[in-house]
Amino acid sequence: MSTTAPAYAPAVPTVGSLLGAGSVATVAAAAATALVAATGSAVGISLDVSGAPIPASGFAVLTVIFSLVGLVVATALRRFARRPRIAWSRTAVALTVLSLVPDVLADAAVPTKVLLMLTHVVAAAIVIPAVARRLS
Repeated sequence: MSTTAPAYAPAVPTVGSLLGAGSVATVAAAAATALVAATGSAVGISLDVSGAPIPASGFAVLTVIFSLVGLVVATALRRFARRPRIAWSRTAVALTVLSLVPDVLADAAVPTKVLLMLTHVVAAAIVIPAVARRLS
């Protein structure tokens, strides 16, 4: 009598696990960007763009909105891309770089522009790898 070991297929992350991990990363990124903005403001960096102040909570809100857009993109790539993890990573990094352009062009002081760009990089550093881990 012979026995064979059952063949186990590697687990493919589900859409639910992708959205769950992405949601946790979104909340973490929102908190982190608000903290970066508040810290910048506390050390004297103006959060004024075109003469209007951006509240620290505004950073969190926009981080949530654009992270959710990113989750929609990741979900579509999971479904339609041949290599969703690579497609996601490349797309998300490219979009992060593009998101820096308005900061460079903003009517704001140089330290403000640098702070704005830092918040984009902080959010991306949290969300991109968290989502990528859930894509096969």
